Amino acid sequence: MARILAVANQKGGVGKTTTSVNLAAGLAKAGKRVLLVDLDPQANATMGSGVDKRKLARTVYHVLLGLGEVTSIRVTAAAAGYDLVPANRELAGAEVELVDLPNREGRLRAALATVERDYDYILIDCPPSLSLLTVNALVAAEEVLIPMQCEYYALEGLSDLVGTIKRVRGNLNPRLEIAGLLRTMFDPRNTLAHQVSQQLEQHFGDKVYRTLVPRNVRLAEAPSYGAPAVTWDQASKGAQAYLALAEEVLRRAG
Repeated sequence: MARILAVANQKGGVGKTTTSVNLAAGLAKAGKRVLLVDLDPQANATMGSGVDKRKLARTVYHVLLGLGEVTSIRVTAAAAGYDLVPANRELAGAEVELVDLPNREGRLRAALATVERDYDYILIDCPPSLSLLTVNALVAAEEVLIPMQCEYYALEGLSDLVGTIKRVRGNLNPRLEIAGLLRTMFDPRNTLAHQVSQQLEQHFGDKVYRTLVPRNVRLAEAPSYGAPAVTWDQASKGAQAYLALAEEVLRRAG
């Protein structure tokens, strides 16, 4: 049975998609069977996996609305080494259309239940909001991986996300836990970054991943080549950090 991880933070620009595609590729390099679900209408994880969102006939939108099965909609992201349930801009409409559907918060969980035996890991790239799409991801997942920058506003947003996770656990998904906090875009020359990093470690302890993802231009460039940095330039500092994160995720899983 797959271990299902939602990569979530309602704050934009913290490295959710970069983390999703590179962790998925890192786990695939370690020999794991991986499925990445792109749940963001911007579809950056789809493009970053080497799949053209403009040429897709069916996407995660059809999965959520019950118009298609994951088995017929998933594609192989050959450049990345994992399977992908892709997205495109149609997904933006799902927010409105889901409201009147039965089991609106649990539709992704039901869909993934049909394929979870096919994978070791299922990663869900969430949109930068605490929306119905994100709630679907939190209901489907066992754990939440939270990427965040070490800055003041990140701490403010973190408390909102932790509150949402607690509400989902209390009402919709009692198994949901925080897998860990990942410090991204880390600049060791920045005093504030060190201070926030220390606060996170004091408050969350072992929930903070040891891996630090640095600011790295290769991580930013990789999507334009349609591949995660882990497969496009494995020697780069950013790729090495995500390979280390994959090892840490596997080690914690026991």
